[in-house]
Amino acid sequence: MCLILLAWQAHTDYPLVVAANRDEFFARPSAPAAFWPEAPQVCAGRDLEAGGTWLGISRNQRFAALTNFREGRQSAVGCRSRGELVADFLTGTVAPLDYLASVASHAGDYNGFNLFVGDADSLAYYANRGAQPPQRLAAGIYGLSNHLLDTPWPKLATARRAFAESLASLPASEPFFTLLADQEIVADRHLPATGVSLDWERILSAIFVRSTTYGTRASTLLMRHLDGQTTLLERSFDADAKRIGETSETFRSAPKLNPR
Repeated sequence: MCLILLAWQAHTDYPLVVAANRDEFFARPSAPAAFWPEAPQVCAGRDLEAGGTWLGISRNQRFAALTNFREGRQSAVGCRSRGELVADFLTGTVAPLDYLASVASHAGDYNGFNLFVGDADSLAYYANRGAQPPQRLAAGIYGLSNHLLDTPWPKLATARRAFAESLASLPASEPFFTLLADQEIVADRHLPATGVSLDWERILSAIFVRSTTYGTRASTLLMRHLDGQTTLLERSFDADAKRIGETSETFRSAPKLNPR
């Protein structure tokens, strides 16, 4: 997952809205979002290589999503799969901030990551890069790519503005998928320096990443209404940016009164 836009208690009727792109090598096997047979309360995609996931929601309103931290070097061999961090939260019962405190205690077991976890009452964030401890997030709109929370990379700033504007159109989904489909490459002078080649900085600067071997494989929209209805929409893509699949799941959990 390389781009997550998230509105937490920032909309009158939708306490949680998430729009995200998952970028990954096309050769890595994965399954689209669905309810898991072994954990039927969880709706998420599945990394078929390591068994974890990048984003998911549960029937009891537990949510988690992850991005890798781009470091411009080869990932360390022998580390635990970062996808298990999302899966373990979704299938567990520990409160968000307590869960991240536990993760932080063995954060060195993983390559660089950013992690959102939340439930009906709270949302928390932690990265095992930088020096910040796990933090509970206030109501607001957040953006995350492959650096720390709200790092103002050009694609993140553009996507966050479009996401904030799209909230007014809810429950319409197309404005969110339109912003997630933006393939515009950022001018060289605005590119971050993350240790990869200039050619890769250009490719990765787009909201929707496209190359022959690596790119945006799924765009996801998650909407949770105050009445307890949750909708997850996911579109899958091939290396030509052609849509090859679509998932739509809607379920209802106990309603949550607006905490504001």
